[in-house]
Amino acid sequence: QVQLVESGGGTVQTGGSLTLSCAASGYTYSMAWFRQAPGKEREGVAAINRAMRTAYADSVKGRFTISADNARNTLYLQMNSLKAEDTAMYYCAADTDRGVGVMPSLRMFEYNIWGQGTQVTVSS
Repeated sequence: QVQLVESGGGTVQTGGSLTLSCAASGYTYSMAWFRQAPGKEREGVAAINRAMRTAYADSVKGRFTISADNARNTLYLQMNSLKAEDTAMYYCAADTDRGVGVMPSLRMFEYNIWGQGTQVTVSS
């Protein structure tokens, strides 16, 4: 079974930047980043498929960029202009079932592999 390992979280000031990485141990189709703040439901942030099609939550459009290195099975999330409301545990997710060609999705049920998460804290 494919395993995912996230890295790159930390504490940054408002307006700062962070880059998250997620290394997959094997082949995946679509991959995505989700986040969960204390007391809130997990939400989709950004997703990408093997064809490099992307999808973003409205709250991060223009600030976050998702990318992938298919040769290295690695996913990235470049986060700029960070806000306090971006504070959350960020999770990497991968789909190894649905196949090539599906559109990237921000729906949790379409991903069957999850990482352990990396904490992002934005302080004012």
